This record gives sequence, C-alpha cells and structure tokens, in this order.
Amino acid sequence: MIILMRIIFSVNKKIFFSLFFLSLYTYAIAQQKKEFSGNPVIPGWNADPEAKIFEDQYWIYPTYSAPYEQQVHMDAWSSKDLVHWTKHPDIIDTSAIKWAKKAMWAPAVTEMGGKYYFFFGANDIHDDKKEIGGIGVGVSDSPAGPFKDYLGKPLIGQIHNGAQPIDQFIFKDHDGQYYIIYGGWQHCNIAKLNKDFTGFIPFADGTTFKSITPEHYVEGSVMFTRKGKYYLMWSEGDWGGPNYRVAYAIGNAPTGPFKRIGVVLEQDPKIATGAGHHSVIQIPGKDEWYIVYHRRPLTETDANHRVTCIDHMYFDKDGLIMPVVITNEGVAAVPLK
Repeated sequence: MIILMRIIFSVNKKIFFSLFFLSLYTYAIAQQKKEFSGNPVIPGWNADPEAKIFEDQYWIYPTYSAPYEQQVHMDAWSSKDLVHWTKHPDIIDTSAIKWAKKAMWAPAVTEMGGKYYFFFGANDIHDDKKEIGGIGVGVSDSPAGPFKDYLGKPLIGQIHNGAQPIDQFIFKDHDGQYYIIYGGWQHCNIAKLNKDFTGFIPFADGTTFKSITPEHYVEGSVMFTRKGKYYLMWSEGDWGGPNYRVAYAIGNAPTGPFKRIGVVLEQDPKIATGAGHHSVIQIPGKDEWYIVYHRRPLTETDANHRVTCIDHMYFDKDGLIMPVVITNEGVAAVPLK
C-alpha cells in the first residue's frame, strides 16, 4: 500500500509540475503575441492631439507640428483597437477655411445631430482690433471629413478676459448642454454654446465668457466627468521647453470653482521631454481611461519636433488622478465592441 501511494504521489507530482510549466509557457507565448501600440502611436510630427470615439472607432486629431506658416492643414487617424491606425490626410485646410492663413491649432471635434463639428484655432491673433482669426468651426457628415467652413468667420474672434482664442475643448454635460472651454496666455474661459453652434447662451448672471482660470494654467484645457465630479485639466510651462506638463483640478460643476491639485503628466528624462497638451479616452461602459498627448523625443531639440503618444491614466480610491507613467511601449489593443 505504501509503495502504491508513493507511486501515485510521484505521478501526481510530475503531472502538477508539467501543468505548471505548461501554463507558464502558454502565458509567455500569449504575452509575446500581445500587441502594443508603441509610442509614438502615429508617425510624424504631430501635437495637441484630440482623441475621440466615433462610429465604433478611435480617432486622433492632432496639430501638424511645424512652423506657423506651414500649419495650413490637418490630418486625422482612426483605429479599431488603439494599435493599428489609418491616416486620413488633409481633412481640413486653408483652402476650405478662407480666413485662416496660418497656425491652425489644437482640434476639438464633437458630434451633434448626425454632423461632426471640427473646432480649431487659426492665425495666432494678438490684437483683435487689427487681426482676423481665433476659433473657427468646420462641419462634415463624417468624422474623417472633409470639413468645410461652418460659419465663414471665427466663432470667437475677440480676446475675452485676457484669453487668447486658441486651444478650445468642447464638453457635453449630462443635461445635453455643450460648452466651449478655451484660452491661451494663462487665461481659461468657458461659454455655453447655442443649439446649432453658431453662437452662445449667456449664463444666469448675464456673462457670456466666464473665467475659470486655475492656478498656473497656461493653455490646452480638457474637461470630463467621473463619478459625479468635473475634472478640468490643462497644460503648464513653455510648450517649446522640456518642462511642459499637465495639471488638473476637480469641481462640482463645469464652471467650477476649480482649485489646482497637482501635476499628473510630465517629462521623464529616460523617455522624453515636454509631455503635455493632451486629451483623454474612456472605454465605453468601463472605468478604463487613457491619456493621449504629445512629447518631444530625447534626440530632438527643435521645438516643433513633437510626437503623439498614448498611455494609461489611473485614479486612486479617492478619485484623484495618479501620476501618468510615460512609456515607449504604449498600450495593448482594446477593440471596441
């Protein structure tokens, strides 16, 4: 009996270890086959990325990162899984937007009523009494464009509350109200868009452009909600320098007030510098978040040599955004269902 038990134990031990090592091997093979996006996630010099989900695909709309006079068109990229991307070239340009002459920046794209609206900055105006420019709107039947001029003029062509009319973000609240949040020169404004995006609805106090500028704000605002809270994110520092970075605040309404919490995205001397001007993606139906941003490779010194990247964005148990770990690997495939 003892001999029989020893034989059974020996056989079972061999089976156990065989299955154990087989599972390790299977896991290793699976990891090898797991596809990652890599960073940069799309090729070329691209900055200020807007990331969205339209028609069961991920979309990235970046600024063409070049000298201002060359910034006269924009491209888009689409993907079904965050890993494999298809380029859609020249979805908008100055031939479609006659008043735009240069510095087409920082797309913000939203869908309403079956149409796609492409908000952008143009001409880098500094004096609204002498210059034409600011924030314009394109419209298309497809997220891939082409986008034509919706208004024939800037939607915001004046400087309100000290905010240069650039770096717009479109936020849709739970009640269906669309807001535009924008501003450079260290000033951030919010305004309520009217029902057809041709103008604005004043706030209850009679103001149209309300300042919500948090401490250290420079440009590049982003807003989203999570668990009933409003998150305002923005970029700080010099866009051409290594210390460009992203900070955030949390409020109870789209108009704030917003008190700065801290920096969540910045350079890593081992990976890249100038990590900033971002957007975020939430996987539908899940508390799973990604940050899409630009950064400057360590090999580059030209301010315009910026690339678009993607990494995970996590929250702690209190709802605070954890510092983003920037990577060369990027993220694994996440197919949309």
